[in-house]
Amino acid sequence: MGRTLTVIIALGALLLIVFSQVTFVVAETNQAIVLQLGEYRYTARDPGLYFKLPFVQEAVFFDRRLLSSDAEPQEYLTLDKKRVIVDHVTRWRIVDPIKFFVSVQNENGARARLDDVVFSELRRTLATYDFDVIIADERENIMGIVTVASSERALDFGIEVIDVRFKRADLPEEVEDSVFDRMRAERAREANRYRAEGEEQGAEIMASADRERIVIVAEAEETAAQIRGEGDAEAIAIYADALNQDPEFFAFRRRLEAYVKVLQEGDMIVLSPESEFFKYLVDPSPQRDVGTAPPVLSPALEEDE
Repeated sequence: MGRTLTVIIALGALLLIVFSQVTFVVAETNQAIVLQLGEYRYTARDPGLYFKLPFVQEAVFFDRRLLSSDAEPQEYLTLDKKRVIVDHVTRWRIVDPIKFFVSVQNENGARARLDDVVFSELRRTLATYDFDVIIADERENIMGIVTVASSERALDFGIEVIDVRFKRADLPEEVEDSVFDRMRAERAREANRYRAEGEEQGAEIMASADRERIVIVAEAEETAAQIRGEGDAEAIAIYADALNQDPEFFAFRRRLEAYVKVLQEGDMIVLSPESEFFKYLVDPSPQRDVGTAPPVLSPALEEDE
């Protein structure tokens, strides 16, 4: 019984070995080519189980997914003779396994050959553009041109280039400072120009405002003088009318206003009986004999004395 079990196990192992030699499995992420004594026989692209001759044929597998190549940054010369450092990444995939195997054999060899192709196309394309447009307006266009040209050349290796993307496009470090200084100087000149134009416009606006202010003030003063003159004329007319109605009362009122302006508290007054200005401070009776009768002071002045 033990010997029979051993034989069964040995036969099973032998069958597994034979099965592994006559079959191979292609996964969804892979593709394979079958070689017989080093010569190409067929390509297995679809996932599934395939058969081959044992010990004579072998299956070589390749990735069918999207692959990438991140090359080292390289220095290029632009149309305006400026040096630019471009760091790019290439996305690609294997579309012809046998051609890929014959030309580059594996992914490492493919990346080396593909980087050379992309470097060459970048050097040729960037030499037709100025530095300013490379880092700004034409970057997408340049990447598209390089992608198409690289893909055409990479087909010889069984590779399809999906796209070439720029990760960075800058000046070399030794010239960045001088370029930035020049850019700062240009921006400063532009800022000064805008500032001068603004100051000029501001001066014009201020001058115009000053002229308008002078005109408005002059017109206002003229209107005020006119209104003041009309008021004075009306006041004079009112005073004249009042004077015509009662000249004595008007004279009395005007004399009181003069007293308020002339006399201050604590003043000592020496009166002459013949004083016209102070006639209202004494008895203003017209029957009084000014030459013989002494002046009669008002009660307020008597208290002060």
